Amino acid sequence: MRGGALVGPVRSLRGCWSALPLLLACLVCSPATAEEKSVAALKQRIVELEARLADLERLVGDIRSPDALEVAVVEPQREPVEPGDAVKASPPQSIEIGGALRFNLLYRDDLESSVGKRGESGLDIFRLNVDGAIDRLLVSAEYRFYPFMDVLHHGWVGYRFADDGQLEAGITQVPFGLLPYAAHNAWFGVPYYIGMADDYDIGVKYHRQDGPWNAALAFFKGEELGDASNLERYSFDLVRVDDQQNEESNQFNARLAYTFGLGSSCETEVGGSMQLGEVYNDRTDNRGDRWAGAAHIDSRCGRWNFQLQGAAYDYAVENPSGIDRDTVRMGAFAGSYDVASEGRVLVANVAYNLPPRWTFIDSITCYNDYSWLDKSLSGARDSHINTLGCAVGSGPLFSYFDYILARNMPYFGEGSLAAGGEDDWQSRLNINIGYYW
Repeated sequence: MRGGALVGPVRSLRGCWSALPLLLACLVCSPATAEEKSVAALKQRIVELEARLADLERLVGDIRSPDALEVAVVEPQREPVEPGDAVKASPPQSIEIGGALRFNLLYRDDLESSVGKRGESGLDIFRLNVDGAIDRLLVSAEYRFYPFMDVLHHGWVGYRFADDGQLEAGITQVPFGLLPYAAHNAWFGVPYYIGMADDYDIGVKYHRQDGPWNAALAFFKGEELGDASNLERYSFDLVRVDDQQNEESNQFNARLAYTFGLGSSCETEVGGSMQLGEVYNDRTDNRGDRWAGAAHIDSRCGRWNFQLQGAAYDYAVENPSGIDRDTVRMGAFAGSYDVASEGRVLVANVAYNLPPRWTFIDSITCYNDYSWLDKSLSGARDSHINTLGCAVGSGPLFSYFDYILARNMPYFGEGSLAAGGEDDWQSRLNINIGYYW
């Protein structure tokens, strides 16, 4: 294209130079007796040709200049792209391996050795992640190494449909309540310790985002390990320990949410969740029932995040005669404890994303997370946990600085999620520092 732009002016220029000698010759060879008006006409023609020649020389100089070439070059036309074509034309084609290494620094006022040593420290977790896609096939898995156990956190394969719906099969997150987490801090809250938040089971899940609507349907055959007597697990589930021989089976989940102000600076998700399932007792070979329901609000306006959730649950178990049916046994992290078989849960969280004031700090999120369990047990003390803290991100480093207050919670003194326990508030200062890749 650039060569073609010069052809016309150059040919015109050559024509002018070739015509000039002929005109001069005609002027010289004209007889002295030629009419004066013919001579004047020839002189006028020469003047016009010289002026035209000067114009053509300037034109050629302009065309050869870089600025003129930038203007003269025209980008080729491209085919129009319909919405969604870009995603279809270049789907992800890679499997990525990541991980994290985290350490804890903590001070517990409910443990004499921690008070005596003025705090404790140690390895929290080392984990490896595999995530990726080939065309529309998806995969995600995570394996965790703790000082006292190693366990599969989740692992599933999936398929992404043309309408952006997604199917997952394997050990995948249960769609219930606030997602992906019902807390901002590293310790979580009451819902996690009764198996109603960040819970992973084995089954099949379909979920889809359709504009402001988000829907999920799932069926889980059982708890993630296929062995309810194994306490080395990440998610809290019903476990078989001592006289309590119940386990989860045949669970259905449905979650529907709508986001007001989608795409604006103030989005508010309002949703509801339902969970229905069976409880199999290994001693009686009978099946009981269980259900749970939740309603939530998750609002992100500017730098603020407000989370509110109310939930209720009930386990109707088929224990042998003489075994208490007012409590069930739940376990994870190589331990177990009793939980009231019926209760109500409240979650109220607030967080604020501070603008970073230092070049080496990428993000600062400060929060206060509160959750409460109201038990349907005569004379039982309620359980509470409140965490005030900040999460700080700096490149591959991500750290939590939390001050935790708990009353009648597991892992805090003699706290219990069933009957009994303590009525005193216990505190813990927890600093969790992690490197992610």
